[in-house]
Amino acid sequence: MPQPTPASPPVVSFSPVVLPVPGRQVDLHLKVSAPAAGDNLPILLLSHGHGQSTFLSSFRGYGPLADFYAAEGFAVVQPTHQDSKALGLDPNGPEGPLFWSSRAEDMRHIIDQLDHLEATVPGLSGRLDRARIAVLGHSMGGHTVALLAGMRVTNPVDGQEVDLAEPRITARVLLAPPGDGADLAAFAAEHYRVLGATRFEAMSMPALVVVGDKDQSARFSDRDDWRADAYHRSPGAKCLLTVFGGEHILGGISGYDAAETTDESPERVAFVRETVLAYLRTALNPADASWEATKERLQRDAQAKGRIECKN
Repeated sequence: MPQPTPASPPVVSFSPVVLPVPGRQVDLHLKVSAPAAGDNLPILLLSHGHGQSTFLSSFRGYGPLADFYAAEGFAVVQPTHQDSKALGLDPNGPEGPLFWSSRAEDMRHIIDQLDHLEATVPGLSGRLDRARIAVLGHSMGGHTVALLAGMRVTNPVDGQEVDLAEPRITARVLLAPPGDGADLAAFAAEHYRVLGATRFEAMSMPALVVVGDKDQSARFSDRDDWRADAYHRSPGAKCLLTVFGGEHILGGISGYDAAETTDESPERVAFVRETVLAYLRTALNPADASWEATKERLQRDAQAKGRIECKN
């Protein structure tokens, strides 16, 4: 796995920040990482995947992303969602093992409590730019981002349509998200009922969807392009980054030396996070030309590690 670049600016991390949330089984625990110096920091909420690991799917995971974006000037906020195996909560509650709706509510609650977060983390007070909030999620975290972007889910328990769109978020990135519920395989339909109730017709907010072209699993869908549905089946301005040779962990984004990585590649991790960085810079500041420059560079590069397509 890639290690933090030695020349990177110093980053300060603080955990846990504890936010009581009414109705949640446990308090919401966060890790905050930010550059040691600088003001007007854009905020990046990072949603972990469901995964098979105990601690990678918590605020302790995704170091290759969190460390990188903090060094690039973001205040990175990582919650531990209730589906994390680190918490050991009962997976048979009304939300099922994925705790799907509370994941999105976690992110909204963090935004509500930014004043408390600033006051709790030493040296962070007055440094956050609340007008620039981005959210990035991997796998089930991508489902969380999709909900915040307007994707609708029919609650399999009561049949009610759930709308958790969050307009305070400016930029959205979905890494290897679940696809349309209509094409869900029998295994996932049995074990993760809510994924069968997922539709993208109302996900109109702008977003970047990132998928690996080797990320296929018959346990989730027979379609090879299933994880790109958030791009192909949603309206509005979207871009799709297809990572060549990428499997579900996209080279190893979930942790340093992560055993769950099936396509370990430091170069692939670097490509994903640097390309996503270009998207975030432009999405948070339309005067920034990073995204257009990146698209043009990939189009010219015969050895590019991926391709970008966009729609309005």
